[in-house]
Amino acid sequence: MEKVDFKKQLKALYGPTRSRGLHVVEVPTIRFLMIDGHGDPNAARSYREAVETLFAVAYTLKFASKTQLGRDYTVPPLEGLWWAKDLRSFAARDKDKWHWTMMIMVPDWIGPAMIAAAIETARAKKGPAALDLLRVEALEEGRAVQVLHIGPYDDEGPILARMHEHYIPDNGWVPTGRHHEIYLGDPRKSAPEKLRTILRQPVKERPGISPGLVA
Repeated sequence: MEKVDFKKQLKALYGPTRSRGLHVVEVPTIRFLMIDGHGDPNAARSYREAVETLFAVAYTLKFASKTQLGRDYTVPPLEGLWWAKDLRSFAARDKDKWHWTMMIMVPDWIGPAMIAAAIETARAKKGPAALDLLRVEALEEGRAVQVLHIGPYDDEGPILARMHEHYIPDNGWVPTGRHHEIYLGDPRKSAPEKLRTILRQPVKERPGISPGLVA
């Protein structure tokens, strides 16, 4: 049985190298398991419960797909949308003021009935704490700027500043949607300096500007 790895199948979105630097991608509409929350991800119990719940359902879905549909796949990486009322709280790393949506991709061949069944199976087996907060939603991002960051999460500031203060406006775009991170490394197993994170920002053309791509 072939095993799909979305990091390879969707390499432009999930497999960029550091050498690419800031670059543009076209992101298709993708369905996700999602849980919303608020607060410092390093301290908030709700964050830990959200992540545990997402993976519990994601792995239940994977095994259901393999046994019932004959389609196996590697569970996609954890992703997160991040925002705050005052964007300065990001630069200041004032994490108590952050809002987040943590999420894991759902393969397009898995239907609503199988998702609902997987949720109830996870409830019966493990009873994850945030299960009642979980939803399935399609995310439409379209054109986006992204970059691979290697290192601690708290070192993202300079590349994000370059993205938002130079690359995006210099190309005639403005941000739209929320800051998006894709976690290719596991902070429980990897040294901080080896963590790999894709940083993504959806963009749209600035009114009255005809954009031309510049580095």
